[in-house]
Amino acid sequence: MKRLISLFTIVVLCFTLSACNFEKKKVYNIATASTGGTYYPIGVGMGQLWTKHYKEKNIKFNGTSSAGSVENIDLMKKGEAEFSILQGLISTMASEGSGIYEGKPYKDLRSIAMIWPNVEHFVLMDSDIKTGTISDIEGKSFSVGPRASGTEISTVTMMEGLKLTKENIRAEYLGYDDTISAMRDGRLAGGSLPAGVPVSAITDMTASGVKASILEVTKEQLDAINKVSEAWYPYTIKKGTYPKQTKDIQTIAQPNILVTTNKISEQQVYDMTKLLYDNKKFMDGVHNSAKEMKLETALEGLKTPLHPGAYKYFKEKGLKIPKELTPPELKKGDV
Repeated sequence: MKRLISLFTIVVLCFTLSACNFEKKKVYNIATASTGGTYYPIGVGMGQLWTKHYKEKNIKFNGTSSAGSVENIDLMKKGEAEFSILQGLISTMASEGSGIYEGKPYKDLRSIAMIWPNVEHFVLMDSDIKTGTISDIEGKSFSVGPRASGTEISTVTMMEGLKLTKENIRAEYLGYDDTISAMRDGRLAGGSLPAGVPVSAITDMTASGVKASILEVTKEQLDAINKVSEAWYPYTIKKGTYPKQTKDIQTIAQPNILVTTNKISEQQVYDMTKLLYDNKKFMDGVHNSAKEMKLETALEGLKTPLHPGAYKYFKEKGLKIPKELTPPELKKGDV
């Protein structure tokens, strides 16, 4: 009997100690995009870095796949993601209440930093190429990206600059890997795959012998696109970036932005931002695009107000912060 009481006491004691010493693990989700692009591996890498730092506090960060920027906004609004990577165009539309968010600004949205350029890759089967520029997609079966994705919105915005709509193409709504697979099978002429270079799906396309190429963007086309929404700038994909690429490709890019909401504490975002830039070597090993993450370019292209934690970090580092990026919640004495 005494033995049974002792065993019972031990079990109760162990349970009590567990309850006292181990808090329930807090999990933060980082919404990214489809696995064939760049958002996903970089989001996963960030999650690994932050999780390692916060391990003793029983906090974990998960990079999760999604349909992209537009869905990421929805996930954050629903509380299903606390951080996300967004195209600059979508972040600006959401925070300003313009474009697809006309009259419905996401006032809680805060930017942390511009991480790397989102390079436009319009790919098309060689047999369908005439001028070698993005205007060649007219009349073709072309994937504009998954529905409710930043890819879809940015692709349609660029098409508007070219005086094209979805009615001028046979639109499909595929992720990056599925786009290349459909092209390989002869079911699709091309698709839009914006991401940091190199894009794994396009590396697969060029390495596996799919007879397709990345289309170029002329200065005139860029100017026309920026009249619709001024979010892009010229970008050169250097020769050798992809297998069998023997010359530079002139395209365009927009910023990729790490964002959160004003519901995350200033200290936590300050620490997370500092960790990113203090561990640049680790991030460089996550993906080649992360090598373009630099302190001096952290605010380039941002139009969404900074989170107070990021603002504090960049101010300490001596960056000149534009007035429009000042967090609305900061008092005058804190600016």
